[in-house]
Amino acid sequence: RVAENAKNSLASLKRENPWLEPTLAIIQAHNDHLIQEANKNFAKEVGLRVIHICLPEGSTKDEIISEILRLNEDPNVQGLALDLPESLYSSKVLNAVKPEKDVDGLSSVNLGCLVHGDVNDCLVPPTVCAVMELLEDIGGKTVLLVGARGAQGAALQSLLQRRGAAVLSSNWRAPQLRSELRHADVVVFGSTKPDDVPVSWMKPGATIISCARDLLSEKHNYGQQNNPAAEKAVGSLAVAMRMQNMVKNMERWIQSQQYRKWDLHCLKLQPLSPVPSDIEISRAQSPKAVDVLAKEIGLLTDEIEIYGQTKAKVRLSLLERLKDQPDGKYVLVAGITPTPLGEGKSTVTVGLVQALTAHLNINSFACLRQPSQGPTFGVKGGAAGGGYAQVIPMEEFNLHLTGDIHAITAANNLLAAAIDARILHENTQSDKSLYNRLVPVINGVRGFSAIQLARLRRLGINKTDPETLTEEEISKFVRLDIDPSTITWQRVVDTNDRFLRKITVGQANTEKGFVRQAQFDIAVASEIMAILALTTSLQDMKERLGKMVVANDKKGEPVTAEDLGVTGALAVLMKDAIKPTLMQTLEGTPVFVHAGPFANIAHGNSSVLADKIALKLVGEKGFVVTEAGFGADIGMEKFFNIKCRASGLVPSVVVLVATVRALKMHGGGPNVTAGAPLKKEYTEENLQLVADGCCNLKKQIQITQLFGVPVVVALNVFKTDSPAEVDLVCKIAKESGAFDAVPCNHWSAGGRGAVKLAQAVEKAANQKNSFKYLYSLELPIVEKIRIIAQQVYGAQDIELSPTAQSQVDRYTRQGFGNLPICMAKTHLSLSHQPERKGVPTGFVLPISDVRASIGAGFIYPLVGTMSTMPGLPTRPCFYDIDLDPITEQVKGLF
Repeated sequence: RVAENAKNSLASLKRENPWLEPTLAIIQAHNDHLIQEANKNFAKEVGLRVIHICLPEGSTKDEIISEILRLNEDPNVQGLALDLPESLYSSKVLNAVKPEKDVDGLSSVNLGCLVHGDVNDCLVPPTVCAVMELLEDIGGKTVLLVGARGAQGAALQSLLQRRGAAVLSSNWRAPQLRSELRHADVVVFGSTKPDDVPVSWMKPGATIISCARDLLSEKHNYGQQNNPAAEKAVGSLAVAMRMQNMVKNMERWIQSQQYRKWDLHCLKLQPLSPVPSDIEISRAQSPKAVDVLAKEIGLLTDEIEIYGQTKAKVRLSLLERLKDQPDGKYVLVAGITPTPLGEGKSTVTVGLVQALTAHLNINSFACLRQPSQGPTFGVKGGAAGGGYAQVIPMEEFNLHLTGDIHAITAANNLLAAAIDARILHENTQSDKSLYNRLVPVINGVRGFSAIQLARLRRLGINKTDPETLTEEEISKFVRLDIDPSTITWQRVVDTNDRFLRKITVGQANTEKGFVRQAQFDIAVASEIMAILALTTSLQDMKERLGKMVVANDKKGEPVTAEDLGVTGALAVLMKDAIKPTLMQTLEGTPVFVHAGPFANIAHGNSSVLADKIALKLVGEKGFVVTEAGFGADIGMEKFFNIKCRASGLVPSVVVLVATVRALKMHGGGPNVTAGAPLKKEYTEENLQLVADGCCNLKKQIQITQLFGVPVVVALNVFKTDSPAEVDLVCKIAKESGAFDAVPCNHWSAGGRGAVKLAQAVEKAANQKNSFKYLYSLELPIVEKIRIIAQQVYGAQDIELSPTAQSQVDRYTRQGFGNLPICMAKTHLSLSHQPERKGVPTGFVLPISDVRASIGAGFIYPLVGTMSTMPGLPTRPCFYDIDLDPITEQVKGLF
C-alpha cells in the first residue's frame, strides 16, 4: 500500500513536470545484497531512479563523508540515503548530508523540526515511520525502546509520546532490563537482540517490533508456547517508507524550484551632514553576507558561486528554473548630454532601487556595468554610485570584482597571438608541413579536431579522413592567407597606457622579419566585452565568439576566430565570466554587476543576461533598473536598437537624469576645468542660463519619445541649486512631454531621497507602452546611419569618406548589411564637435570610417577619430590610492 501511494504521487508529479527524473543515491558500506535488492525493487515499482554507491566494508567515516559531499553537489541527485554499519552512524556523518537531500531524515536539522512538531518541514525516518505504521492504538500503553540510540531513538521517542504512549528507553546491558521488559506493552528493538536476553522476560502478549539492521529478516522466533508475543519486524516496510520519503522530498524539491517571494531585510542608513567621502560611507555600512542576500531574493544554494563574503556569481540555470515566471518591469536610466560636471546616472540607478525596495517594499534589482580599472586609477575614479546611493563594498566593486575583465583580456590576447602566429607559420612552411603539424599523427592515428571538421564543411570539403584530402583541398584547409594590412583585432590591457596606442610587433629575430604596426586598446573596448554584454546563453556566446572577424584574407573575404580554430578555447576562458555577479546597495538591496562595454565603439550597457535573470527574480510587480552610458542620444539609442533587439525585452520606462549645473553649461555657461573651483554661474541662481540649457533636456525627451516609451526626468539636486531653478527644470520637462519630473536627494539621503522618483516611475510603468525600434534592419547601412544622424542627433545629413563608403560596400557584399548600427561619436555634444553644447543644428555628420563587430552583431561607423586607449593625466588618481598594511583597508578610492 505504501509503495502504491508513493507510485501514484510520483506519477502525478511527473505528469505536471514531464522533464522530471527523480534520482536517489544510496551509499552502502556493507555486503548485504538483500538490502540493495530491496531498494532497487521498490524504487523500480515506485518509478524512481536509484544509484548505489558501494564502498568497501572497512570504509572510514571520512571516506563516507567525502562521498556524501560529492553527491550533495550533484544537481542530478535529489535524494541521498545511507546504508552503513551501526558504528558509522555518527552525527558527523549524518549531518554531512544536505538537509534538503536527507531522505532518511536523520540530520540534526530534520530531527530538530521533528522533535519541535514541525512535521511539514521534516521527513520521518523510514524505520521510525515503519514502526508507527505497525503500531495501532498505543495511547496509555507503555513502550520500551531497547538499543535504539542516536537520531533514530530520539525520533521514535518523540513520535510515540505524541501518540500518547509512556516511553522508556534502555539498553541491552541495563541491570533493570528484565523488570522493564516484564512491564512493557510494546517493545521496540533498535538493534539485534542478544541471545542471553530470553523472550521469557517479556510480558505475555506484548507487541515486539525489530528495527535491527537485518531489516529483511521478517520473522524472528520470539514467541514460545506459553508466551504468544505478537511478532513484527519493519523489514521491507522501512524500505518502502524510504521510497515514500523520496517522493515527498521530490515534492519539496519541485516546490523549492518555484518562484519564491522575497524575504528581504534591508539595511538601515543614518545619513550624516556634511556627507562623508564615498569610501567612508561604504566602509561605515556592514553588508549582509552574500549567501544571506541570495536566499532572501529566492536564489537556491546550487545557483550561486560565492567569491569572499560579499560577491557571488549566479548560474544561468536559474533562467531554466524560472522560465515560466512572468518578467517584472524594465527601467532604463539615461542622461542629458554629459558635461565634466557629471549627471549621476549610476547614483540615480542605485538611489531608485533603494527607494523602491527599502522604502516602498517593491522588489527591485539594479543592473550595472563593471568599471574598467583604467579610469579607476586614471582620472574618473570609481563607478559604484556615490554618497548614500552606492554599491558596497565599493573597493570590491571597482577593483577586479570576480575577474571578468581579466578573463576577457586573456581571451582577447589569445586570439591576437593566434593571428600573428598563424601568419608566421604560413609564411615559413609548405602546405605539406602545415598540414602535418595542424593534423598530426598521435599514437599512430591521424584525425581532425571538431573545429577543423567544421572548417572543412565551410570550405565545402565533406571528408573526415585526413588521408583522403587532395593537394588542392589541403592547401585550402591550411592557408588562411591573412592580409596583415586588414587586421582589426588588437591586443588589450585594462590600464590607461597612452604609449601603447601605436606599437610595432615582431621585432625579435625569432619572428623572421615579420614586423607590423599594431596597437593596444583598453580591455573594455574588446569585442569580447560587447559579446559578453549581448549574449543570451553559453551556446550563443560560443557562436558569437566564433563569428568575430579579425581580418580579411588576400581575396578580401573575412577571416574569423572560428577559422583560426580558437573558438572553444575562448569559450573556456569565458565560461565563468558569463555569470552575473551579485552584490548589494548601501541599504541591502540586490545588484547585478556584469559586463562593461565602451559606450562609443560599443553599446555601453550592462549585460542582457543580468537583466533577464533579474527580471525573473523580482517577480511580475517588481522592477529592474539598468543604466545606459553617456547621454540618451548615445547609450539609450543603442540600448533600444541593439540591446533590446538581442534580448527581445521591452522597456517600461526611461528615467532621464539631469542636473541644474549641467543644464547651465548647455545654456552657455563657462567651461569647467577638473579640480578648479566652479565659477559663480554654477553656484548662484541664474534662471536664464537654466532655461537656455533646458533645450538639451527637451531634445533628449524628444529622442526618448521616438521609441514610444514614457520618460520620467530625475533632477539630481545639489545644495547650490535654488528652489526656483529646480522648479523651472521640472516645469519645462513636463511641458516638453515628460510623464513627470522629480527632484532627487538620494546622494545625501539614500533611498528616502528618491521615494518620489520611485513613485513616479511606478506610475509611468503602468502607462500604455508603444515601444518601437528606430529603423528596420533590412534598410541599407548608409540609410540606417542617416536615420540616427537626422532623427537622434539633429544633423542635416551625413557625409561618408571614401574609406567609409568602401567599407560599407565590403560589409554589404560580405552579408553583414542587416546588422544594427552602433555610432562611435563624441559623447560631449549631440553633434560631432564636442565644444557645441545645447542643441546644435545645421551640421553635416562626417563618417570617417566604418568598422564591424560581427560577433557582437553590429556595424560601428566612426564619426571623427575615436580613442580606444585612454592616457594618464599629469596627476592620476593613483596618487591618492593606498593600502593600510595592518588592516588591509584600501584608501583613496572615490
